[in-house]
Amino acid sequence: MNRVVSYLSTLQETMNELPKEKIVSVIELLKSARLDGRQVFIMGNGGSASTATHFVCDLAKNTRKDGLPHFKAIGLADNMALFSAYANDEGYENVFSQQLANLVMPDDIVIGISASGNSMNVLYALALAKSRRAITVGFTGFDGGQMAPMVDLNVHVNSSVIEHVEDIHLMLEHMIVKSIKDEIYAQSLPGIMLEEVESSQA
Repeated sequence: MNRVVSYLSTLQETMNELPKEKIVSVIELLKSARLDGRQVFIMGNGGSASTATHFVCDLAKNTRKDGLPHFKAIGLADNMALFSAYANDEGYENVFSQQLANLVMPDDIVIGISASGNSMNVLYALALAKSRRAITVGFTGFDGGQMAPMVDLNVHVNSSVIEHVEDIHLMLEHMIVKSIKDEIYAQSLPGIMLEEVESSQA
């Protein structure tokens, strides 16, 4: 029981330290990209790859609304044939950057998720994105690693507990997507409680 209580209390303390203004900035960036028809690329390794895939799914599906363009959200860890071909032939450090090289345009958004901030393939892709004048966003933990100073906007989880960092990265994607979704319904259905709307979709 003590370990459970300790895990939850430390996780709560870490969440309380999140940079709320930066999270809001990510939300605003994504809303703008949607309206402008710009692409959103998301990537990560291991647990962060799972979060990236989840983020793409939620952003693409859960924010749809008649009269608004859909998000052009693309996961760079999802095409295993392409991923493994680049890894086998050009090195694992290039699996994301080579996918981006074919697709990324100026002002697209490229989100890298890395607990350590030092995942080389994510760093290579972010460097390529910056060279193409895309907007770069990082989700990091620990001390932020090399990613923190190189991205345009870094959302840092101030923890050296990998499980907490990954917990909060997933929570952040849910928070961001829900904020976008709730704003859509608040604008289109004033006076109807969001809870009722979400209950009807369950």
